[in-house]
Parts: sequence; structure tokens; C-alpha cells
Amino acid sequence: MRLIKGMLTGVWASCASGQTVAHSTKAVGVLDILDHIPEGVLGRPARALHEVLNGPTLIHLPGRRPDPLFVSVLLHGNEDTGWEALRGLLETNAGRALPRALIIFIGNIEAARHGVRRLDHQRDYNRVWPGGEAPDSPEAKLMLQVCELLRRQSLFASIDVHNNTGFNPHYTGVNRLDHRYLHLATLFSRVVVYFTRPTGVCSQVMGEQCPAVTLESGQPGLVSGEEHVREYLRACLHLSQLPIHPVATHDLDLYHTVATVKVPEGVSIGFGAEDCDLCFPAALDHMNFRELPVGSLIANHSRPGGQPLDVVDERGDRVSEKYLERDDDAIRLKRAVMPAMLTCDVRVIRQDCLCYFMERYPIGESVPGAG
Repeated sequence: MRLIKGMLTGVWASCASGQTVAHSTKAVGVLDILDHIPEGVLGRPARALHEVLNGPTLIHLPGRRPDPLFVSVLLHGNEDTGWEALRGLLETNAGRALPRALIIFIGNIEAARHGVRRLDHQRDYNRVWPGGEAPDSPEAKLMLQVCELLRRQSLFASIDVHNNTGFNPHYTGVNRLDHRYLHLATLFSRVVVYFTRPTGVCSQVMGEQCPAVTLESGQPGLVSGEEHVREYLRACLHLSQLPIHPVATHDLDLYHTVATVKVPEGVSIGFGAEDCDLCFPAALDHMNFRELPVGSLIANHSRPGGQPLDVVDERGDRVSEKYLERDDDAIRLKRAVMPAMLTCDVRVIRQDCLCYFMERYPIGESVPGAG
């Protein structure tokens, strides 16, 4: 077993099974590539991975079925449920062959060290995959290298594991309405969200190659979330194939993300009765996955006039006036929506967004077959 670092030399290092995997010959810079789990890695939580890993790391492990399952964790450094689930799975499987080959991408180790989504000088690791923002940034070039390696693989499926900062149910995100993708999604949760924005996310790019999902596994640090993800990964490793027939309608609650809501720079944020420009309800995140009727209060705005929230639809058009209206100082819903990922974490709001607006998606004839 050996580490290949910095320069790829034509193939992955030979795995224990004798299997080799072709890859690019381009320099990868900060990406480390392994054919084994280094000593000490599985004994460390996300915050301590920097002690044994140099940075973003791609690991290929052999299995009885050769088509690999790809699993990405820690694209956001404070979302560690995926890593905790994965290391628990590998610890219990120590000394035995995996049922399927497994490729692991461990992402933002430096942000994990500090317990934050990303460091201030970094780009978001789940917004810079090919087709996303800042294509010339080091982070985007890193994800391009990862994709170049994975495109040479016959991947079985792709799973990207995340957490939320607010109260949300466990749910799955998909970027394609394909029965195989929906079966992979509902194996984790009957609640599935179809989205096309934001762009540059892992599942969107990997979905061009194989069935791909994003797991939203609740708040980090909860044993229940780690156990749920671990059992899901175990089940996926044992799958021989994904069905192409439709998911039963009683097993699927399908939603569609129709808009992203952001707070403009320079607008101060607070909760409850705080003195600020834009004050949200104290229990804002308890509105997640609730169908809010027209007139629901979203925030109070102390500045006169104007619309203090930016709402952008799937096409990238600003549609604040379609969804929100002012009632004196109150910002209220102009149409019924269901929000997801509302959070009371100001840092996350600044680095990403306030929330997403969703609507129920009609299932049945509107969901195409596999292809």
C-alpha cells in the first residue's frame, strides 16, 4: 500500500485485491490520493483529521463488486455526521472485504479543524464543482481534479453527506427526476427535494455520471443522525442494482426548490426582539418543512421602504416581489411556500443563504423513467 501525492502517474496504486484503476496524469496539487485508510485516521473526529491527513483526500478501497460507491464527506467543515458514520462503518468492517468498492472524498479538513462551514478566505466546497462559481479558484480546480479521476470510474452511485444548522427532518436532495435516483433517495428518507440551484454542487455533477443524492442528515453531533447515515451507507454498499420502476407514491413526499432567499450585505440581522435592520422570529428554524400560508410573518424590517430580502428563482431571476410583501414594518409571504434550511446561525446566513422556498412536486406521470 502506498500514498500517491501531488502527481498522478497513470493508475491508482494497486489495491489489496490486485485491482487497478485508471486516472489522469495531471498534477493535483493539494489533493492526496490513497489506496488504503492510513493508521490513526479512523480514530479521529473531523476536528482532528488535520493531524494525520495533509488536506483534501481521495481514498479508493476495493470490494467484492468492482463498480465503486462514491461517498463525499466534510465538504462543509462543521457538518461531520458523514465522517462519523463512515468511520464507524469502516471500523466495524475492519479485516473484511467490503461488499462493493468504495471511493471516499474527505473535503475541507482545515475548516473541520476549526468547526466552521468554510474559512473566510475559502470558497464553499459545495458550490465550486464544475459548472459552479469561481472556476479559477483553487477550490474549483481541486473539484475538477476529483471529477477527472471519477469520470474514469464505472461508478455505481454517488452520495454526498451534509448537516443542517436549523431544525429540519432528515431528507434527500436530487437533481434529476429519474426513478433510479429517487429509489436511492427514498432508501434514506421518504422526504425528497428536487433542486437545480445552487449550481456547482457535488450531486449535480456526479448525477451526470451515475445516480447521485445529497443527504441532509439533521444537525451535527447527534448519534441518531450518525446511525441513520451509517445504516444507509451499509445498505447502499450491499445493493446489487437500483430499480428502474417508479417509487410507490405512498413512499415518496417530493418537493421542488423554487427559490433561494438571501440577506443582502450591509443589512444587520437579529432574532426575537433584537435591535437590528432585519429581525426574524426567535424560533425561525422551526418553520422548516411547514407549509406556510399567505400572510405568514418572515421578519420585521426597521428601515423604511424597500425589500430587505433577495429572492432568486431557478433561472437566476430576482423574484422578491413574487414571494414577499411589506405590511408596514412586517415582511410577509405573498404566496404559500414551504421553507427549508432556515437557520438562526448568522455566519451560515452570511456565507450561504437564509433558506430555500419549496413547493410540492406532483408525482406520477410527471416523473420520467430511467435514462
